This record gives sequence, structure tokens and C-alpha cells, in this order.
Amino acid sequence: MAGSVRGPRERMVFSAAQLIRRDGVTATGMRDVAAHADAPRGSLQHYFPGGKEQLVNEAVEWAGRYAAGRVPRFLAQLDEPTPGALFAAMARQWTDEYEAGGFVTGCPVAAATVDCSASGESTREATAGAFATWTDAVAEALTGMRVPADRARPLATLMISALEGAILIARSERNTRALRTVVEELGPVLDAAAGRR
Repeated sequence: MAGSVRGPRERMVFSAAQLIRRDGVTATGMRDVAAHADAPRGSLQHYFPGGKEQLVNEAVEWAGRYAAGRVPRFLAQLDEPTPGALFAAMARQWTDEYEAGGFVTGCPVAAATVDCSASGESTREATAGAFATWTDAVAEALTGMRVPADRARPLATLMISALEGAILIARSERNTRALRTVVEELGPVLDAAAGRR
């Protein structure tokens, strides 16, 4: 959706993702989403008859697809695609954001996961699906860099888990130290899995 003309429904899904990444699910209200999306409040019921839960689930699914779609873009920007360089690019997105605009946002999928007990089973399933979509994209990229197929998905899970944890620590500390640390420590491990030293 980024960079394209969005209709009201798409704007509301995008806005929900942006507000969730900043405020969490519980603090994100339907009226807030409509205002952020510059959409009529009445359109919420029209587009999301399942209410807030449906909107949150669609925002989470969008975020998973967005994260997965970033993987080939990161690879295309690398002079020499390696697993460690891919992970560094994934972390740099957050380091750059935090250094430019502060530590006010996180991953909407992680935020929804934390709040999913208040949101319902369908949101838990949506977050699991979003993480799986992202993990699949990273694992595919790793196999393209000669990581054995049986190691690609576990390493993709490790990369995403380390990144999500570093994002939380960075926001807590108001410092990008954790993001830099996971890149430095995991990069050699990831490259070794592809036979690189």
C-alpha cells in the first residue's frame, strides 16, 4: 500500500497498523483510526462489520505482508547479499527510524501479540500468521544465499526473534545499542550457516 493511492478501507487498515505500532491494540480506538485515515466514522462499520477485532486482524496481516515484502528490497540494496548483511539491513531500518524520530513506535505484530489476550483468539491467529509470512520470506532469502533448507527456517526465526527483542530493548533504553549488538553478534553466526566466514 505504501506509495499507492489508497481507498478509505486501505487507509484505515494502514492507519490501524500505524497506531497499533505506536499505542498498542488496547489504546487504539476505532475513532482514532478513522481520524488518522481521514475516513468517515460511519465507514468503519461498513468496511469492518466484525468491529475492532476485524480491523486489528487485518492491520496485523498487512504488517506481516509488509515485513515480508521488505526482505527482497533489502536484498536488492546489498552489494553482496549474505545472511549477516540481510539481518543488518533489517535492523538498520529500525536504527534509522529511532535515530531520526525517537523511540515511539515498534512492530505492530509484536504489539498486537502482547495485547492479544484482550483482543481474542482470532488476533492471536492473525499475529502467528503474520510472523509466519515474515519468517517464510526470510527463510526463502536465506536458502537463496546457500543456507541449507533445514537450517533456513530456524535461522529466520532466530533473526526475527532477535530483532523483535532488540526493538523492545531499544525502546526501553531509548538507545540503539541492542540493535547494534544483535547485528554484531549474530552476523557471523548467520554467515557461517551459508559457508561464509
